[in-house]
Amino acid sequence: MAVWVGGRLRFPVDNPDVPEPNEDLPGDIRRDYVEAGEIVSASPRAAAALLRLAIEKLCAHLLEREAKINTMIGDLVARGLNPMIQRALDIVRVVGNEAIHPGSIDLRDDQATAMQLFGLVNLIAEQMITQPKHVMALYGTLPPDKVAGIEQRDAKAKQGGRLLNR
Repeated sequence: MAVWVGGRLRFPVDNPDVPEPNEDLPGDIRRDYVEAGEIVSASPRAAAALLRLAIEKLCAHLLEREAKINTMIGDLVARGLNPMIQRALDIVRVVGNEAIHPGSIDLRDDQATAMQLFGLVNLIAEQMITQPKHVMALYGTLPPDKVAGIEQRDAKAKQGGRLLNR
């Protein structure tokens, strides 16, 4: 049984173990995350589905375009995604596909699975949005002449083929 008041789930009580969403999550992804938190106790399968959707939206947001999830994961790897997060995304992709098109894997979306997905959403946001934002804020405090020197160094390295990732 569920009781909704003013468009929000009031019973069963929200799961206190659900971590707060990363503050840098875009609004629509944050809404999916919060809604998943509101329903995870009553329907972990529905919460897991919302979180998979949030992860797919987050990948599209980071790339500024939509594509198949497998393609987006590959493109994020090319942009410096941590290999461990890549593996986690691939787990979400494979398990999510199996949930929609049952085949060789017999996994059930339970509360533990949903809780792991909450953590994964926050982890991706932390690595791909929050950390770069903090670094760029600090970088923005450097004196202009120092930034120019860094840019000259990087331009020389690019010409020599030494700059691998930037």
